[in-house]
Amino acid sequence: MSNRRAPFDQNQGNRDTENQRKKARLVVSLVPWFSGSLVLSLTLAAVLGVQAPSKLAAQEATRILTLDQAVSIAMERNRDVQRAEEYQKWVRGKYVEERAAALPQLSLTAYGTRNADESLLALYPADLRAFFPATQDLAGGEISLSQALYTWGQVGAAIRAAKEGIADASDRLEKARQDARRDVTASFYDVLLAKEILAIARENFAQKERHLDEAQKRFALGTATDYDVLAARVAVENARPAVIRSANDVRTAREKLRFLLADPATDIDVDGSLGAEPSSPPAYDEAVAAAFAHRPDLRDLEHQTAIARHLVTIAKAGDKPRLDLQAGYGRRQYWIQNVTTQGDLWNAGLYVRFPFFDGLRTKGRVMQAVSDRTSLEIQTQKVRDSVSLEVRVASDAMTESAEVVKALSGTVEQAERLLGMAERGFEYGVKTKLDVDDAQLSFMQARGNLARARRDYLVARVNLLWVQGLLTEEVPAH
Repeated sequence: MSNRRAPFDQNQGNRDTENQRKKARLVVSLVPWFSGSLVLSLTLAAVLGVQAPSKLAAQEATRILTLDQAVSIAMERNRDVQRAEEYQKWVRGKYVEERAAALPQLSLTAYGTRNADESLLALYPADLRAFFPATQDLAGGEISLSQALYTWGQVGAAIRAAKEGIADASDRLEKARQDARRDVTASFYDVLLAKEILAIARENFAQKERHLDEAQKRFALGTATDYDVLAARVAVENARPAVIRSANDVRTAREKLRFLLADPATDIDVDGSLGAEPSSPPAYDEAVAAAFAHRPDLRDLEHQTAIARHLVTIAKAGDKPRLDLQAGYGRRQYWIQNVTTQGDLWNAGLYVRFPFFDGLRTKGRVMQAVSDRTSLEIQTQKVRDSVSLEVRVASDAMTESAEVVKALSGTVEQAERLLGMAERGFEYGVKTKLDVDDAQLSFMQARGNLARARRDYLVARVNLLWVQGLLTEEVPAH
């Protein structure tokens, strides 16, 4: 006779775990009474069915997450979000670097040198060479100041471009967060769907086992043949692979969710349901307007285009005049034989630099900058067209999935009633085994189709919010 397997029940699993803990506490309380017999203590634990501590610890190590908790963890640990946060820090550093061009540049220089030149001593008589020493020592220090006064717009354009870069980094971070919310939510619903399919497979397997048990009982009473028993046993074995595959699908879905969360926990599970009340998507024109206004990738392209415009300004100033202020103050000291002299020194001046011909280098840079700006404008228009298409596809997907959920909502109840009628008819001899199998198959298919339809609707609703750029603070509850 085949091994009996109970259908999947989450609440029953929790009750079994609690019963194991109660039994473990009972064993602990009875151990002092049997401290003289280790074998008796172990036997008592085996009779009560207490699981090993490592198994109980493994059960307790599973982390149960709600959808809000999963999204919250993703906002902190998702790798793409962390990378976008680091890019934002890099851009802020770039802004500080570009802003430095508009601020005074100060430097301190200290030096000490010895100069020796004996090449001119032969020009003097030997008795006068002592008055013309060949060695000189020099030491001093100086503070220098450099300040750009006019750069033909280069400094201002660089600072404005850096500010656009900061806004661009914020948009990239927001896009990474919205992408993470969408992916984690879809993965969360995938886990729920996999668990629902597993429950259906286990219930189907349990149903086949009950049919086998009934066939064996009827065979013992002489009201069934070997064929009936063999057919029931084959049905049980055919139902077993679906349970194995469904259990593996659950593990795979959990691992995918853990990957998105970058969670170091050994095992995670989800707490939620696929129940949802279908609703209609917003009007297409409203959805497109919302997408154009809120999509972070569109804002990202707009900021990049603005940066490209500032880069054109910077490139055009390459062969234009610029005015700088340079000044310095310091002290210098000389040692020449036995004579020492020292004193302060300073300088200040305005310097105009005009590279009026640089071999057409500036012209080439301007052509490149203008081309980059035009390419970004074309890319922005392409993305806007793509967003319009994405809104249409996402809206149609949500409408389709909502209609499928509504169509299947009453089918499961009807299929369940049909299965009950077929089983009662089979018991009374008015229905055949084929009728029961057909009803069972219809019921399982209806449950599976409804679960998939609900998952598709929830994912389509979240995807439509993502397409509009509205998947910001939280995923809508169902």
